[in-house]
Amino acid sequence: MNHAPPKSNRPRIGLALSGGAARGIAHVGVLRALEENAIPIDAIAGASAGALIGGAYAAGLSIAQLEAMARKFRWRHISRFSFSRLGLQSNAPMEKFLRNSLPVTRFEELRIPFAALATDLQTGTAVVFRAQGDLTIAIRASNCLPAFYVPVRDGEGRLLVDGGLVANLPISYTRDLGADIVIAVDVGADGARFMDRPRTALGVMTQVFVAVERIVSDQEKEKADLIITPKVGHIRWDETRRAEEFLKIGYETALESIDQIKDLIEQKTLLLNSAA
Repeated sequence: MNHAPPKSNRPRIGLALSGGAARGIAHVGVLRALEENAIPIDAIAGASAGALIGGAYAAGLSIAQLEAMARKFRWRHISRFSFSRLGLQSNAPMEKFLRNSLPVTRFEELRIPFAALATDLQTGTAVVFRAQGDLTIAIRASNCLPAFYVPVRDGEGRLLVDGGLVANLPISYTRDLGADIVIAVDVGADGARFMDRPRTALGVMTQVFVAVERIVSDQEKEKADLIITPKVGHIRWDETRRAEEFLKIGYETALESIDQIKDLIEQKTLLLNSAA
């Protein structure tokens, strides 16, 4: 598919979608608000849950289809028990889930340029999937929570884990896709207001992972033109059954930013036209 910029004097608008497990459902509400207000999306980069939602949208799922998928989604759809010493479970079933759900599964066939971020476990560096290759493997790797899921081994032999470790809010990578304006959606910015002190090793690991994601996101956020921060800190990351609440919060939070987004588009359009 041709990913050349459209012949238009308007700026190219990109989305940077953060990780956040079930909280990523709020991204769908944000997308609905943008669509309903005729905000075009020309590029998307996502990490973890942001890669799942962003990749599905780039592949051609409609907002209604994404909402339906979010309402039905449960963790059992994407994971199974693992006999590996490298993780408690495997997220290999995610590939089958995506192949059964998405209109296309190759980067070359996407309707919107898209990048999924994963982490090379050995080097600790970002691995960027874009332009070509298998979309399902890229999304699966981006959603591979270390220790909980067995790392994903790619075609180059690398062991890949969750993209949120190195690029939880992938603003720079959205710029790399040619975006003139980057709207970031951070579903982790509201923290974890439901949490007290951890009482188990898993609780400690969870809080460490959240702290790393927060540090990584804070390093990127100043590069965005606008950040949308759905207030979902009162909901746990595993509560997929609260999809309606996530959808509503994402939608209403995005609506509050529509005027600012339109102002950004107008200002950038004037700059582009004056430079032409």
